[in-house]
Amino acid sequence: MTDHDHPSRTLAAFAAGLGFDDIPAPVLRRAEDLFLDWLGSTLAGKGARPVEAIAAFARAMGPSDGPSEILVSRTRSSPMFAAMVNAAASHVAEQDDVHNGSVFHPAAVVFPPALAVAQAMGASGRDLLVACVAGYEVGIRVGEFLGRSHYRIFHTTATAGTIASAAAVGRLLGLDAQRMLHAFGSAGTQAAGLWEFLRDAADSKQLHTAKAAADGLAAAYLARDGFTGARRILEGAQGMGAGMSRDADPARLTDRLGQRWALAETSFKFHASCRHTHPAADALQQVMRTHGLQASDLQQVTTLVHQGALDVLGPVVEPLSVHQSKFSMGTVLGLIAVFDRAGLAEFDAHFLDARVVEVRRKVRMQLDAEVDAAYPQRWLGKVEVLTRDGRHLHGRVDEPKGDPGNTLQRDEIEAKARQLGAYAQGASAAEMDAAVTRVWQLADWPRVAALLPSPPISFPQTQETP
Repeated sequence: MTDHDHPSRTLAAFAAGLGFDDIPAPVLRRAEDLFLDWLGSTLAGKGARPVEAIAAFARAMGPSDGPSEILVSRTRSSPMFAAMVNAAASHVAEQDDVHNGSVFHPAAVVFPPALAVAQAMGASGRDLLVACVAGYEVGIRVGEFLGRSHYRIFHTTATAGTIASAAAVGRLLGLDAQRMLHAFGSAGTQAAGLWEFLRDAADSKQLHTAKAAADGLAAAYLARDGFTGARRILEGAQGMGAGMSRDADPARLTDRLGQRWALAETSFKFHASCRHTHPAADALQQVMRTHGLQASDLQQVTTLVHQGALDVLGPVVEPLSVHQSKFSMGTVLGLIAVFDRAGLAEFDAHFLDARVVEVRRKVRMQLDAEVDAAYPQRWLGKVEVLTRDGRHLHGRVDEPKGDPGNTLQRDEIEAKARQLGAYAQGASAAEMDAAVTRVWQLADWPRVAALLPSPPISFPQTQETP
């Protein structure tokens, strides 16, 4: 039997054997960028009701102290429960990263379990970086393997994320290729996460990342101790591809392993909303700025989108909560039209603003052949705007802000992380300054210790959220 006939085994062997010196320096630096971006997103989840509920569950079920840091509360717990809470927190502000081709948010399911286990083991910064790269490379390829049909029903971050978590933790635990394969098997049989929650403004999205991080971690620890899992959990006759996809492509699982670094293809999120809204938001912003338009000038806005946007955003017609409004194309474009930005503060204060709602009701989505053919490798933004004075205007963005070809530079990543840290008073300015400095030195850490002091530095009473 060749490796071509057994891509799960090939992928597991890659994750188990990956070393620091195998990874190009630019990929390592980008991993640091993504880590800081994730840290900010996690701190912005502090106080969110779904996060607090999962944190309360962790306190009730887990130890009152432990080796691993829960960032939003500055408490400690076991690796599993720390990973669970941090993963939930990092996926609530809708500012965590995304890989276009797999439609997968790697940071939320890779960094939380890897950090928790690295702290518990006393691993080095290099060990942590290698594990995170392994998690990204595996998770992204699993998302690509599962394909577009999977994403229509399943939240890929929850499903592929379970395997990504297992890969990252398994690498830290030093699993050999055979045990890594067993970890994949146990992770994959637990993979779950359905989009139906969007119709009800339910809290499930945070549970998706919490469980993916925790279940992948558990799978890796079990494999270390000899627990076996399905060896063909991905491509097998009754595996994830067979049960969760109509267009699964096993070749994507091993696509240029060790040559193509999928982590470097990952995008940063600029707007605080579902990534499917970003291309249209950038295109409308372009039209508004170019022609000096105000929200009151808009008669109708048509967004030309891919099918995935229709599948995910279509059910959200009248958003009932801040989080649900981030999956409303009309709300996002309404914020752009009224405030020229769709950031955390705008969603919190204005998602039901009468001016935003007025624009929301003028927005419609329309499937576009060019946009759909380019997706998911490229997320094109196209809008058609009819103004009240009868003008027909067009906007187009080929690479939304944050994509690899239009990426955030380190000063922009730092500014974003600081804003996110301040948003819910997750960290003071001084704490974020120290964290930024430490993250840029991640490869030199002799031991992965706490990222933030406990108890936290007091926040000035005059501090305002961005």
